[in-house]
Amino acid sequence: MTEQAVKPTRRGRATQEAIDAAARKVIAEKGFLKMTVSDIVKEAGKSPASFYNYYDSKEALLESWARQFQEEARRRVSEGERGGDTRERVHAAARGHWETYREHLAEMVGVFQLAMINDDFARVWDELSREAVDGIVHGVSRAQEKGYCPGQDPRLVARAIVSMLHQFCYENLANGRAADADDEACIATLTEIWYRAVYWR
Repeated sequence: MTEQAVKPTRRGRATQEAIDAAARKVIAEKGFLKMTVSDIVKEAGKSPASFYNYYDSKEALLESWARQFQEEARRRVSEGERGGDTRERVHAAARGHWETYREHLAEMVGVFQLAMINDDFARVWDELSREAVDGIVHGVSRAQEKGYCPGQDPRLVARAIVSMLHQFCYENLANGRAADADDEACIATLTEIWYRAVYWR
């Protein structure tokens, strides 16, 4: 699944943005699995050829979105983690993931659905999740040097935390629940569970 080269013109960017916006709307209404390229271009008021100028398939579109999610989450976490004590850095990381997931909810629901049934896309998602896992592994290893989390496999702990982040966000934001979700309470809960999973003796 590879995204095709995008024409670096103002009109080209506007067309791709229209396609992306239409796809998000269709996903929100029908879900990714039922969505077709025909649905997307009809909603966007574009031709199928316009879609294929930017994406090889709806799966390639979703992969592009997943990579955008990764970049946005990385930026937010990096900005939030500057300074502060350990708990504050965990809180910043939890906030970064939650807020990025909320902002990209339609596409993340699509990612969740496709990764469950498509082995190729599951491998893409594993690759994208690996960066977060590796970062948490580093944090767990440093905590263990100070006597925390003794005897635990840092990578398994990290994978459990990343899985919790993804599933928790899905359960509390997808399927019409986003409007009622208490952002601060959810972020505080993620922070507490993450922190307690690592910083114990």
